[in-house]
Amino acid sequence: MGVVTDVRSRSRSAKLAAGVSCDEAGRSGKRNVSLFWRIFLLNAAGLVVATALLLGPVTVSTPVLAGEALVLLGGLAALLAGNAVVLRIGLTPLHRLGRAMSTADLLGPGTRPEVGGPAEAAQLIETYNTMLDRLQAERAAGAGRALQAQERERHRIARELHDEVGQTLTAVLLQLKRVADRVPGELREEVTLAQEATRAGLDEIRRIARRLRPGVLEELGLASALRSLATEFTHHGLTVQHHIPGDLPPLAPEAELVLYRVAQEGLTNTARHAAADRAVLTLRPLPAPEGGGVELLVRDNGTGLGRAAEGAGIRGMRERALLIGADIHLETAPGGGTDVRLRVPAPPGDRSADRTGDSP
Repeated sequence: MGVVTDVRSRSRSAKLAAGVSCDEAGRSGKRNVSLFWRIFLLNAAGLVVATALLLGPVTVSTPVLAGEALVLLGGLAALLAGNAVVLRIGLTPLHRLGRAMSTADLLGPGTRPEVGGPAEAAQLIETYNTMLDRLQAERAAGAGRALQAQERERHRIARELHDEVGQTLTAVLLQLKRVADRVPGELREEVTLAQEATRAGLDEIRRIARRLRPGVLEELGLASALRSLATEFTHHGLTVQHHIPGDLPPLAPEAELVLYRVAQEGLTNTARHAAADRAVLTLRPLPAPEGGGVELLVRDNGTGLGRAAEGAGIRGMRERALLIGADIHLETAPGGGTDVRLRVPAPPGDRSADRTGDSP
C-alpha cells in the first residue's frame, strides 16, 4: 500500500512545527538557544579567556614549569568538559527521537517523542510527530478502502455459495432422496451414506456463507449477532459463555462490523491455537468518565500469547481497529490465557449521556 507525500503539506507542517516550537518557548519565558550557538559561544569563551591570558601578565616559561602546565591542562580539561556537556545535552533529544523511530508502528498509535532540546532538535521532533500523524491517517484511510473492498468480496462469495453451490447441493439431495425410494435394498445403505455426505456438505457451505456474511448482524443487530457467534463456536471441547446486554449505545455500522469481526477472529484463534476449553465473550458500554462507547473482551484459559510473532489474523484486527479509531490490546489474562480487548469510542456528536433526564 503506497503512501502519497505532498511537498506543500510537508513544508507547511515544517513551518507549523517551527511556529509551535517558538510559541511554546515564548510562552514558557525560556529562549531555546540552538545547538550551533551553544557550541560557538562555549568555544568563543574559551578562546577569549586564552587570549586574555596571553596578553596579560601570565607567561609561559621555557622550559614549562609544573604550575604553568597544570594551569594549561586545567583550562583544556574545562574546555573539553564544557563541549562534552553541551553536546550531550544537545544530542539527547536526537537519541530519544532515534529510539522512537526504531520502535514506531503505524498499527499502534503509541506515544510520541517529547518535543524539547535545542531549536533544531525540537523542530525535527515536532516535524517527525506531524509526519507520523499524517502517515497514520493515510494508512487508516487506505486500510478502510481495502477492508471495504474485502467485505464486498466476502458478500459476493457468500451469495454465490448460497445461491449457486447451495442450490446445487439441495437439488442433488432431493435427487438422492428419490433414488433412495427406488433402489434395491442392498444399495439403499450406500445411497443413504451419499445423502448424509451431501447434507453435511450443504451444512458446511451454509456455515461458511454465514461466516463470510453475518446476515444476523444486518437483520437483528450487534447483540444478537455476538450471541449467535458464541453459540456457533461452542462445540465439543470448547464452551463459550457470553455477557452481552441489550441496552448498548448507538454505534456506526462500521463500528458494529469491526466489533463482530474482532470477536470472530478472537474466537477463531481460541478454537484453533489456544488449546482452551473455556472462553468468555463480553461486551459492555463504557461510562462517560471513560470516554463512552463500548468495550469488547474475548478471554480464554488457553496457553497464552507466548513469544510467537503476530500472524495475519492479529494484524487484521489491528487494521480494523485503526479504521474506526479504536484501541485494541492483546495481553495475558488473569490466571493464564489471552485477553483481546477492543475499546470503540462513542460516535462524534453523541449526546445521549447528556440528554439523560431532559424533558422533551
